[in-house]
Amino acid sequence: MHVVFAAGGTAGHLEPALTTADALVQRDRTTAVSFIGGSRGLEAELVTARGYPLVATTAQPFPRRLSASAVAFPFLTIEGVWQAAAHLRAVSADVVVGFGGYAAVPGYAAAWLTRTPLIIHEANSRAGFANVLGAKWTKNVASVHPGVLARALPMGLPLRPSVAQLDVAEQRSAARQMWDLPDQGPVVLIFGGSQGARHLNDVVAGSIQALTDAGVSVLHAVGRNNLLPDPHPNYRPVAYIDHMDMAYAAADLVVCRSGAMTCAELTAVGVPAIYVPLPIGNGEQAGNSRPIVDAGGGLQVADEALTSEWLTTTALTLVQDEGRLQTMASAALCLGDRDAGEAMVRWVGDVVEQRRKGR
Repeated sequence: MHVVFAAGGTAGHLEPALTTADALVQRDRTTAVSFIGGSRGLEAELVTARGYPLVATTAQPFPRRLSASAVAFPFLTIEGVWQAAAHLRAVSADVVVGFGGYAAVPGYAAAWLTRTPLIIHEANSRAGFANVLGAKWTKNVASVHPGVLARALPMGLPLRPSVAQLDVAEQRSAARQMWDLPDQGPVVLIFGGSQGARHLNDVVAGSIQALTDAGVSVLHAVGRNNLLPDPHPNYRPVAYIDHMDMAYAAADLVVCRSGAMTCAELTAVGVPAIYVPLPIGNGEQAGNSRPIVDAGGGLQVADEALTSEWLTTTALTLVQDEGRLQTMASAALCLGDRDAGEAMVRWVGDVVEQRRKGR
């Protein structure tokens, strides 16, 4: 069986695809996997690091205004589709599995052209252009949030095993030792994801002194492209966190954006959060965390309303109320789905089997 994944642009589109690819290979070592993506996103870094071949097409983001890029867009897209179709034919692909992003469009169109079964998974509360388009070419559609795509099956987001299998209580002490955090006392984890760290960093800079003076320890991922602040007692700034599972285990409260992967992981492990949706795109981030907030598993504040004073007051109020934190953690955990990866693998297998039987 050869499974081709179509995804790219950001880690939010690529990570669930990579997780599913790993699970498929682990289930059956004879399964072959390759990726179709673009040349401008994180594909080259993330896909090749996992050892999977990548076909980088000429896919481009959908132009928002008239420009030279807009004129070239249809020609580059057509070229990308032919590149993707050539790959599907060359490997005799059994199925194309897509998780969205502009770089997925050539793979989706190529699947339709070559009559290769296509699976679409939408993680966000509002579907992006690629998945809206791709969903018109297949009956195999799933989404995390209801009503996002027509006829979509409900299915959670595949999570990396380190998170899906995490026992927060069991790993807490080891997790705190990893960053030299106190074994006792509240810990707040702050990160902005691959796109949204800068404003959070500015707000946190004005809150750190008050938080640490109150006995709160802070683990802060500032982002690889941002200046690393100086550490001081109870404040641990890092450029990037490689072991997010252990960061979650160390934390009593998280301050973060509302990316689909972040929301899925925090509910799976049951850690309460203050969500600050990134104000870009079509508003999908606000919708991603809204069900968690409505269930009592977190708070949500608009990016423009987030200030150092608000963060200090709100974070201190929460971490100093252990009963409330436990209630929020339980509410978040009730929405989590640790088995979505297994469900995704079964679904891919079923679609391939149906094709082989001529259904």
